[in-house]
Amino acid sequence: MSVSRWGWVLALGLGVAGCRTTGAAGSSDTAQVAPAKQEIEFDAVTVTADLELDKLNDEELFAGGTSAFAANDFKQAARFFGRLVDFHPKSQHRRAALYNAGLAHQRLKEWEEAWLRFSELADAKAGQGDALDASFRVAETQYHLERYDEAVALLSTLAAREDIPVNRRIEARVQQGVCELEAGRTDAAEATLRKALSAYEALSDKDEVDDYFPAQAHFFVGELYRLDYEDVKLDPSKGADKLAEDLNYKAELLLSSQGHYLRSIRVGNGYWATASGSRIGAMYEDLYAQMVSSPAPAELNAEEAVVYRQELRKKIRVLLTKSINIYERTLETAERIGSQSSFVDRTRESLAKVKALLLADAEGEPLPEPPASKDEPHT
Repeated sequence: MSVSRWGWVLALGLGVAGCRTTGAAGSSDTAQVAPAKQEIEFDAVTVTADLELDKLNDEELFAGGTSAFAANDFKQAARFFGRLVDFHPKSQHRRAALYNAGLAHQRLKEWEEAWLRFSELADAKAGQGDALDASFRVAETQYHLERYDEAVALLSTLAAREDIPVNRRIEARVQQGVCELEAGRTDAAEATLRKALSAYEALSDKDEVDDYFPAQAHFFVGELYRLDYEDVKLDPSKGADKLAEDLNYKAELLLSSQGHYLRSIRVGNGYWATASGSRIGAMYEDLYAQMVSSPAPAELNAEEAVVYRQELRKKIRVLLTKSINIYERTLETAERIGSQSSFVDRTRESLAKVKALLLADAEGEPLPEPPASKDEPHT
């Protein structure tokens, strides 16, 4: 936590020494009674190591946190806002400080601390304003903490609300689909994402919705087809007919995935446009890698194997050309809109690599197998 503090409530049950009392009048015997117990309870004691902030009032803490946040000093911001939240429960600034403390922890990728702050403020069922915003933030922290089921439940509640703007409902639905995909519930994820896209397409005024969310939805439907594409393995040992069948199916999945990536690009959001272009190029590059490393089917004789390799080389050249085309268009788009992301950096590296492969093919050199592509994590 941003404020180092520890608290104890100390309750000690102290046994008072037993005493002897005399019996009834005139009796010579004495009787020993059970010792009386007395419980002493001390007030809660809070010990803080942050003596510097101890002397500041809530106004000063809020000003200090605001200044630190503006300066991108999120550690200090979390410290100031957290102190206000924890030690000034009646401050008029407490709700704002609670939200801002969550934001500061979020910027620091301190997801558990951010979740704790946002959770106190969030109200997914009926909240408005900062309570509504905090609900979305809670879902985001749950995503990063890999608590996907909790995030899905919360986002489903938000998506079903008719009293919030359509932009927020579509945002909730898209993020729900992403969390379902991360949880391995691919069928549910596809249904949720398509529901979000249907709601978007039904709008008469699409400017009501931030283009980030429909573009993200199309991207992740493309991801679902890409995952299916990756599951199809090309195995020449199964024979030429089976290899051709698998190759055709793999190509169909590639085209389906590409279709949704292209729809994402057409929505016009810069981030998801470059991400989608990068994915398309990478899929062609991956198909090339699998084909070039695949031996000829076992039932082919030497002469047939030569023909097979010649035809394969033609197909590979087409894949490389397509990949270069997509990569170049993606980089042009990124440059035009000023987009910078890991997708853009990876696209630039991949373009150089694929151009080298195509040049080697044109010069008749053996086509080397490229290293396996590493997919970016879901965003």
